[in-house]
Amino acid sequence: MDRKHMSALSIYQTLSEGATSEVQAKAPAAKKIKKKENGIQLPVNKKSNKKKRMKPLKPRVRPSSTDKPKGEKVCETDDGEGFDSPALDALLTDLAKVNNSRERANRLFQWLIHPVQDKSFLRDNWEKKPMLIQRQNPDYYKGLFSTAEFDQILRNDDVQYGVNLDVTSYTNGKRETHNPPGRALPYTVWDFYESGCSLRMLNPQAFSSTVWQVLSILQEKFGSMAGANMYLTPPGTQGFAPHYDDIEAFVVQLEGKKHWRVYNPRSEEEVLPLGSSPNFSQKEIGQPILDVVLEAGDLLYFPRGFIHQGDCLPDVHSLHITVSSYQRNSWGDLLLKLMPAALEIAMEDDVEFRKGLPLDYLQFMGVQNSEKEDPRRDKFIAHVQGLMKKLIQLAPVDASVDQKAKDFLHDCLPPLLNSEEKAGSVYGAPARWGGGEALNVTVELKSQTKIRLMRAGAARLCSDGDTVRLYYTTENSRVYHKEEPKNIEMKAEHIDAMEFLIHSYPKFVSVASLPCETAEAKMSLAELLFEKGMIHTAEPLTAK
Repeated sequence: MDRKHMSALSIYQTLSEGATSEVQAKAPAAKKIKKKENGIQLPVNKKSNKKKRMKPLKPRVRPSSTDKPKGEKVCETDDGEGFDSPALDALLTDLAKVNNSRERANRLFQWLIHPVQDKSFLRDNWEKKPMLIQRQNPDYYKGLFSTAEFDQILRNDDVQYGVNLDVTSYTNGKRETHNPPGRALPYTVWDFYESGCSLRMLNPQAFSSTVWQVLSILQEKFGSMAGANMYLTPPGTQGFAPHYDDIEAFVVQLEGKKHWRVYNPRSEEEVLPLGSSPNFSQKEIGQPILDVVLEAGDLLYFPRGFIHQGDCLPDVHSLHITVSSYQRNSWGDLLLKLMPAALEIAMEDDVEFRKGLPLDYLQFMGVQNSEKEDPRRDKFIAHVQGLMKKLIQLAPVDASVDQKAKDFLHDCLPPLLNSEEKAGSVYGAPARWGGGEALNVTVELKSQTKIRLMRAGAARLCSDGDTVRLYYTTENSRVYHKEEPKNIEMKAEHIDAMEFLIHSYPKFVSVASLPCETAEAKMSLAELLFEKGMIHTAEPLTAK
């Protein structure tokens, strides 16, 4: 093992779980809000009664069927003509043949926002402003999810109110949830729907293999958890009050139509917020910057912090899925990991951080003394700033990124394997019961057997105190955090070989080429990874 790994280990020897969790627990709470004369609510600021306001985009009226909305990027096609983008089932079949999971993610994301190019989207819209794509192709997203599939899930699966399904309404400015206890059976669910209630499925990926497959691929594009909610709304109703979310939202219209209104963040403090908002009244949100009807095959994207509301037209229902990502994935969230780690290192390595505070510091510091003209205050603040500058030099950036990565791998969906991956992995091993005994229990990995990781991001080495651990996604559940984080402690003789295997992806490499000192160490690592479902072989394995 080279010294690069040792330096990471030494960094983490200075950390403790308590230090990190304590800082995270002290993350700033949501700011209190006060009412302004114009009806806009802004965060309280003790130092100033003035608050910077966002320069609003020009409001837009709802377009007619022949008018294009103005202001945001709008892509419109004519009945799908000119599309070089395949249907979803054909696309997923083609993606299964793509050798690199990151390339699969790029291609699937490009299909999601087609015909907009992903580079222009990320440059012009991502975290900045909404984007509307009107395709005039109702079958574009066909196969992703449907009301018929939802009905079958209700009949065949254990869908629980409040856990998997919410029943909601928004009438006369009042948002209500109507969840009874217990299982959501078709008899009661469809009765709620007929009474004018909206239905929100909170984790369709736990029940739909297609949604699972799409999200498990997209999470490699975002480098952040990809989630989804399904919304089914009866004609002429609205299920949710105006609000903003803390995720990047891709509204995928699957069936029917829905009228959407999107509004600018009301202030700088609500741009890219850390949490979702409460429900707003109509008078609190101003005029929409986007007012449009989504039809099947259309896409609407808006960043976190943009207020939105959707209502159904009187003559048709609406079914859409919102694909979401980038919750708590900001620079600030990384610093919440980094700063306590840097401080622990500083307090151990530098005596200046261990020296005691001035005996009389409470007499001139603190809010009650903040208006005092006292030279001791200036000296105290300057000393704190000097320590902060030292702290920057000690910041363990790579180690803190690994802490974020561990969270991401825990959030991830497990990969949905294609037939070739399954045949070359533990999930396709020939072990079975027959003739009153267990058959084909073992398969034979050989030194010339070629292996690779299941996915580019399926496993990651992270130093953890005195040890190096391998975190992985292949044993995760389709239900968010149903399982504890999956990891195994790595033997020192396996660390370099594991790093070699990670960096070799998407190439297959032979077991013999793993940089371990002995053939036994090479084989023991390969067998361990095989048993945990982290690797597959280039050719299907046969029983001994």
